[in-house]
Amino acid sequence: MYMYLKLMNELEDLILKQPYKDGQKLPSIRSLSEQYGCSKSSIIKALGELEKRHLLYAMPKSGYYVVKGTDSAPSEASPMLNFAAAAPDPNVFPYLDFQHCINKAIDTYQKDLFVYGTAKGMASLIDIVRKQFMSYQVFTEERNVFVVSGVQQALSLLAAMPFPNGKQKVLIEQPGYHLFIEYLETRRVPVIGIERRFAGIDFDRLEKIFRTEDIKFFYTMPRFHNPLGCSYTNKEKKRLAKLAAKYDVYIVEDDYLADFEQDSKADPIFAHDDSSHVIYLKSYSKIIFPGLRIGIAVMPDLLAETFRLYKKQNDIDSSMLSQAALEIYLRSGMFDRHRAKIRSRYAARAKLLDAALAKEAARSGGAFTYERSRNPIVHTHILLDKTISAPLMIAKLKKESILLGGLDRDYLAHFERENIVKLNATSVNEDDIERGIERIGALLAQSARK
Repeated sequence: MYMYLKLMNELEDLILKQPYKDGQKLPSIRSLSEQYGCSKSSIIKALGELEKRHLLYAMPKSGYYVVKGTDSAPSEASPMLNFAAAAPDPNVFPYLDFQHCINKAIDTYQKDLFVYGTAKGMASLIDIVRKQFMSYQVFTEERNVFVVSGVQQALSLLAAMPFPNGKQKVLIEQPGYHLFIEYLETRRVPVIGIERRFAGIDFDRLEKIFRTEDIKFFYTMPRFHNPLGCSYTNKEKKRLAKLAAKYDVYIVEDDYLADFEQDSKADPIFAHDDSSHVIYLKSYSKIIFPGLRIGIAVMPDLLAETFRLYKKQNDIDSSMLSQAALEIYLRSGMFDRHRAKIRSRYAARAKLLDAALAKEAARSGGAFTYERSRNPIVHTHILLDKTISAPLMIAKLKKESILLGGLDRDYLAHFERENIVKLNATSVNEDDIERGIERIGALLAQSARK
């Protein structure tokens, strides 16, 4: 990431965290240069970019002054604590940066944006994405990369198209991605579920299913599983890749939160695939904003042409304007700046959520259990005591202005459900997380005693 982009994040934090008032002057360029250990030119460029975003204004021969809008004011405690929302925090959407990229895209690619594109996607976007994917340990060729209208579209195409192994059934983790479950059940696609727990998956059970069932592909979220929040170890990922090769079963790896990974040694299953049996999916919705509707699919050679044909028949192409804007956003370095910013904020919320849940679980008297992770993420789950009804507890907490999410939609219709409640802190202010979890813990402990 460019130095001035890193400085922009640090200066934004300085403005937000320090008690600056509207119109208050920032330290001089020389002082900031000494404070951050960088050149004056980097400080000037960062301040200039923040001025374009209306966080600062410059006075000739005087300096830079703070513009305090409503978004930068200290946040007040929200009357409704929403631990159910799974969407990214709207307060960290890169509105101004992406608006600039859209305008730049229209100027740069105007002859290409208003005609049909290709089913494969915009060549310049595929080029920058392929290079970016190297940092995720996903090394592939241009011919294998496809732009899709979100990961959901890629999943629907994969479920519908034939595979080289000639098999028919889809295997999915339970609980799992509710929209894909709905798609499979609505279209009567043959599907089997396998239980996923925080501790992992039963590999003996998985191997038996691979060996005895007609499994076309296994859909998995190995990193920061939704809704559980857990991840496979590298050892487990290697084992999955070996089983896929042994039994000619494809793995569809949904790496939708790859950008939030803090462990540099946590590689995707794709990195361990020696037999071209792993399909890698990556979304930009959770790191930028959901309305972008751009995802990436990396297809093995044997599947690439079939996937292209099915996608072409599905929507001709994905939005060219969105593709062009994303290409500029990635190439300019704006994405790296935004990723660093949102990772920092979500990491802080994840630590607060993890600590608060561990504390309340310990003093709940067994009302619920919570398993801690070495690398906590901003969403997770708790397992309620069997005497507590999850739907009734969710309804009771709603009356207390606390929203929690149930898992009814996250299971296949006839799969046995665990007594689980999911929590997501993306839409909860940091100052509200601990008090919200304390209230949840108190009500659960009270219900368990009755």
